[in-house]
Amino acid sequence: MTANAERGEAELVVVGERYVIRPSFSALVAAEADLGSLFALVERAAAGQMALEDMAGLFWHCIADRPETLSREDVGQAVLTMGLANATPILRTILHQVLQGR
Repeated sequence: MTANAERGEAELVVVGERYVIRPSFSALVAAEADLGSLFALVERAAAGQMALEDMAGLFWHCIADRPETLSREDVGQAVLTMGLANATPILRTILHQVLQGR
């Protein structure tokens, strides 16, 4: 499966596998239940105060067709491996969907 940028999707490589990050309504609701208000998350990101745990959690919730074997720890390690500079465009894609929709 390939990410479709026109649909607000991005790709994330975790443990050598490519996953589509799709910030669907259900994924964002689950992320909000887990991480707290999405608006507060956006504000923290804008202020440069977003925690790595929040970023990894948001990515984990937004992985389309996420296999049960894929852990949040795996996603967090992938973010560390790629570096925050390379993870930021994925975060920007998700936050854009939250703020502006499709």
